[in-house]
Amino acid sequence: MASDLDQLVDMGFDREKSQLALKKGGNLPSAIDWLDKNADKSLSDLQADDADEDSSALPDASASAASMVCNDCQKKFRNMTAAQAHAERTGHSDFAESSEEIAPLTEEEKKAQLEAAKQRMVERKAKQAEEDKVAAKRNDEIKRKHTKESDDAKEELRKKEQIKEAQAKRQEKIDDVAAKKRIKDKIEADKAERKRKADEEKAMRANPGAYDPQGAEGAGAGSAAAAATAGNAAAVTALQATRTEGRKFTEARLKFTMPGGSWMHNFPVETTLFEVAHALQEESGMEATSFTQSFPKKVYDKGDFGMTLKEAGLVPSAALIVG
Repeated sequence: MASDLDQLVDMGFDREKSQLALKKGGNLPSAIDWLDKNADKSLSDLQADDADEDSSALPDASASAASMVCNDCQKKFRNMTAAQAHAERTGHSDFAESSEEIAPLTEEEKKAQLEAAKQRMVERKAKQAEEDKVAAKRNDEIKRKHTKESDDAKEELRKKEQIKEAQAKRQEKIDDVAAKKRIKDKIEADKAERKRKADEEKAMRANPGAYDPQGAEGAGAGSAAAAATAGNAAAVTALQATRTEGRKFTEARLKFTMPGGSWMHNFPVETTLFEVAHALQEESGMEATSFTQSFPKKVYDKGDFGMTLKEAGLVPSAALIVG
């Protein structure tokens, strides 16, 4: 018949651990309980613990005792080691020495205790598996909660970014509308100014003497004629020079040549080429990207559109090819 040690080895336990378990437990069931309890410890740790216990053990005052009895449940044990295993398993703490010798276990008793020990080990493993399952479920719940909180935070950040982007786009549209309105207002103001000057020029042509600039020229011409009639050539020359110097141009007359035809218009000398291009587009529908002057040869591209007509040298008149 196989010994207790052989049975433990057949059950898959380490031989050296099994030897130590039989030493500690005193019998096969107690050894199984001890092995199950210390399953996580290495052999070297168990041997070190055993050596510490042996070195610190006091003389056994109960050496003459034949057995131990548990006063809590009246169960008897062959030695102190078996009683300690019972105490650890049940929580009982009241033990006493007994002079009664316990008869050796029969094979049937050994087998029954072995089965009971195996059953306890299976139950402990099942309980541990259930506890592990509950812990894993709890960990999954914590992980899901953390993931949901993280996803909620990301979604909240995404919404804030969308709101911020929408606000920026709205502000950009508002700024664009305001800029277009300023340009439109300036163009309208320029149109009104050009109309006023055109009306003024028309009135000047109808009644030259009513306006100082033309009146001065008219008076100068009349004086020059009178001086010529009198034969005063020097006076005529002086008057003509005075008229030329005193004349200041406030407008430029521009002629535009385009693929679809031509257009002629007067602009104030402080009008920019950008404003000229805008007025041309409103008039003809053509978007100008450049203006070319044939003589003297010069090209004005979009980088020059910030110049006024006066700065560009297009006063008092010029012919431009629209590009």
